[in-house]
Amino acid sequence: MAVDAFRIFQLATQGFCCSQIMLILGLDEQGKENPDLIKAMHGMCGGIGRSGRTCGVLTGGVCLIGLTLGKGTPSEAGHLKIHLIVNDFLEWFENTYGSLDCDGILGHPLDVGNAYPVQCGKIITMAHGKVQEILAAYSEDPESDDEA
Repeated sequence: MAVDAFRIFQLATQGFCCSQIMLILGLDEQGKENPDLIKAMHGMCGGIGRSGRTCGVLTGGVCLIGLTLGKGTPSEAGHLKIHLIVNDFLEWFENTYGSLDCDGILGHPLDVGNAYPVQCGKIITMAHGKVQEILAAYSEDPESDDEA
């Protein structure tokens, strides 16, 4: 499902950051809402606590993979390859953006305040699409012989 740029803009203008937007988009696709999860993602904003470190789009994408394929209850089993899946996304992200950190991707520190650069919306769009592509690829062959 393609991400609607207007939806990203709408969420950003409502004060949600990159990590939160990634999860909201994933929840939208699943027909769910989870305000507590979105609150938890607030700590990942701006590169974890707005430090400019690990990008919120990256952490949001990893959490979206976990939300979709992870273990959530004692009786539930997570996907056997969840670690490979996360690492596929991580590798793609670093190869695509040249860094895992906000400051490295943007080429400058985030400004003080809540505004996010337009560049982040494009990264969200690309990364969300990649998460969906990776999830689809692994759901097609969940029993292959690769190790988790």
